[in-house]
Amino acid sequence: MRHVEYLKNLGACSDAVAYAETQPTMQAAWDNCKRPDWMLWLVQKAEAETQIPDLPKILQLYACWCVRNTPLADGRKVWDLLTDKRSRNAVEVSERFANGQATQQELAAAGAAAGAAAWAAAWAAAGDAAGAAAWAAAWAAAWDAAWDAAWAAARAAAWDAAWDAAWAAQANQLRLVIPKFTME
Repeated sequence: MRHVEYLKNLGACSDAVAYAETQPTMQAAWDNCKRPDWMLWLVQKAEAETQIPDLPKILQLYACWCVRNTPLADGRKVWDLLTDKRSRNAVEVSERFANGQATQQELAAAGAAAGAAAWAAAWAAAGDAAGAAAWAAAWAAAWDAAWDAAWAAARAAAWDAAWDAAWAAQANQLRLVIPKFTME
């Protein structure tokens, strides 16, 4: 299986390789994967080979989608944890930046404001998982890493079926924005 060797050569973890061995092709592995973290790792690791046009933009918008749409155990979304308008603004500016409608300076300013909101929330809600998730979501979104925030918030919110639902939503969205994954 050529795709399994490909993953091994990239340095994929043993669990991902074992999963790939159950799939006939790389495309089938991509289409059936339930682990958005593996999918993101693969896209970023193989970026030069896949030559996906506008990949940084796609990943930035995907990260913002994750913050807005990743479901939590209680029926809310990660977005609902962002109660400070500075945090939400950071996600919105990040989306505009990805679409060429905001400057690097606007992104930096939104990031600084979200950072201040995050610190305020962290101090106000020390030890509170929702506060920590909001802090992570706001800070990461502003710095082009909202994926980390969505993952952290989803993980903090639930370890059960909600976690699976969050990953399924993220994996399905990633397949929508990157429908094909080829090795050449």
